[in-house]
Amino acid sequence: MVRAPEAWIPAARKVLPAMRAWRVAFHEEPELSLEEHRTREKVAAALRELGIPYQTYDDLPAVVGLIRGRSDRPVVALRADMDGLPVTEATGLPFSSRFEGRMHACGHDVHMASLLGAAAILTREGRRPAGPVKLLFQPAEEEGTRGGALPLIEHGALERPKVDFAVGLHVMPNLPLGDVGWKAGAFMAAADFFRITVRGQGGHAASPHQGPDAIVVASEIVNGLQALVSRVRDPLDPVVVSVGSIHGGTRNNILPSEVVLEGTVRTFRAATRDLIDRTLHRRVRAIASSLGARVQIEYRRGYPSLVNDPAVTRTVGEALRIEFGRDHAVEEERPVMGAEDFARYLERVPGTFFHLGVGLPNRPASLHSATFAPDERALVYGAAALAAAADGLQRNHP
Repeated sequence: MVRAPEAWIPAARKVLPAMRAWRVAFHEEPELSLEEHRTREKVAAALRELGIPYQTYDDLPAVVGLIRGRSDRPVVALRADMDGLPVTEATGLPFSSRFEGRMHACGHDVHMASLLGAAAILTREGRRPAGPVKLLFQPAEEEGTRGGALPLIEHGALERPKVDFAVGLHVMPNLPLGDVGWKAGAFMAAADFFRITVRGQGGHAASPHQGPDAIVVASEIVNGLQALVSRVRDPLDPVVVSVGSIHGGTRNNILPSEVVLEGTVRTFRAATRDLIDRTLHRRVRAIASSLGARVQIEYRRGYPSLVNDPAVTRTVGEALRIEFGRDHAVEEERPVMGAEDFARYLERVPGTFFHLGVGLPNRPASLHSATFAPDERALVYGAAALAAAADGLQRNHP
């Protein structure tokens, strides 16, 4: 691989004040999925300041910028997600969310500021990158089913000019600050969701024999679902089936007539995804029927498995090793069971998705928590990583 004539980390440090200001503006006013209208205006204002043309849409709060480079080089799309989460912030940051019940608890403020920083260093002093770079500021990654990537693709974000490679990143507290990690092949799971309504015979808790007890049936279903993992699929094929919500009943001496279970299924292989879908329906109905209860099952397919293109991942990995050093740019051993709608882009164009370390010693952190607050130095590494990935693919594309 030919080393690029750039040192992206030092260049990113020079634009840290601007990235800090962008991150603060995003973090103070988080917006939930498909409501990112003010966020869109802030991104558009930043691109105008950088002199980068962009496109917005009347019916989708997204922004697509375009940095023009040599037309004989591949077009690389760099993506940042924009939405916050319904979490009340407890970080104590001086720029904490101004809105109770809304927070950038997944680091999307860092993603947006890093992508703007990458755009700044790719175009600094009036220069242009080796080839065209599309900047995808995407809404609704957290929505979970249709997401924001799919409607953005349907709006033509991967066309005019046609995107050759797509690259994205996500902050990761399990990796030390200053490290990046990637993995070729299956990297993140497909995510599906279910809602099971159990209907029994309500009545006095002292007389449970008078009809099916919806709580007992629901409990049997929860236990039965775990056998989908232990006794249905290949033990070498990762699957997660988790019930995250159970609601039923009003007081201790009344048997409810209805209990609702909600949960998620995570898989990597399409065949396994279909298998769990089919067998979940069959098992839940069988358990309910055996106990005299009725069930209604709602099952929704969410994001597909995120599969990184091996050749693209090798090229980007080498570019990151050149920039970060081999001790700080590592190939991860295992995929993760989380889901990402960046997978939608990878269904259409080759690309890769990698992790940006934000972990600090003695400061435990968790994505989606009320105290998640990445150090601002992550902005430097995020911007440098995105710029290095785009430049590496354009100079040494697979």
